[in-house]
Amino acid sequence: MAVPKDTLAIENVVASTGIGQELDLQSVAMDLEGADYDPEQFPGLVYRTVDPKSAALIFRSGKIVCTGANSIAAVHESLETVFERLRDLSIPIDDDPEITVQNIVTSADLGETLNLNAIAIGLGLEHIEYEPEQFPGLVYRLDEPDVVALLFGSGKLVVTGGTDPDDAAAAVDVIVDRLGDLGLLG
Repeated sequence: MAVPKDTLAIENVVASTGIGQELDLQSVAMDLEGADYDPEQFPGLVYRTVDPKSAALIFRSGKIVCTGANSIAAVHESLETVFERLRDLSIPIDDDPEITVQNIVTSADLGETLNLNAIAIGLGLEHIEYEPEQFPGLVYRLDEPDVVALLFGSGKLVVTGGTDPDDAAAAVDVIVDRLGDLGLLG
């Protein structure tokens, strides 16, 4: 049987940064090839990078949110591309703007089907939200690490809310231990 931690895969990294100045997004959108800007639909300009694949949401305030990258290194690489494209438009940007990871979404597989009703009862309602008629997964809020795990009957799970890849690994350890202690995981 596969070790659940070995199945961990980062699905999305969300990070933010800023360039310390306001932007005329209409002007940037006209000059930045590939930019999407429709203020009626979304207040930010969307600029997609291909390699690595991500989307930068650029706001008038100069704040930038990067989403869709599959690693922290890819976030940095994508944002460096965005900074270079903006510099090409004669927008002054510091050499190394601070980038803050806001959220890492990771998937894993526990390797067996789960009885979510038994898990909801076993883990206690103070940490669990489980309404199968609303959402097919069980929402488990962990204290340590401070993340949220979505468990599915298939044995698959998603960990969100972490800011370091190690958070997901720690969460999987906690989940495997707790379910094992409850006799709900082989």
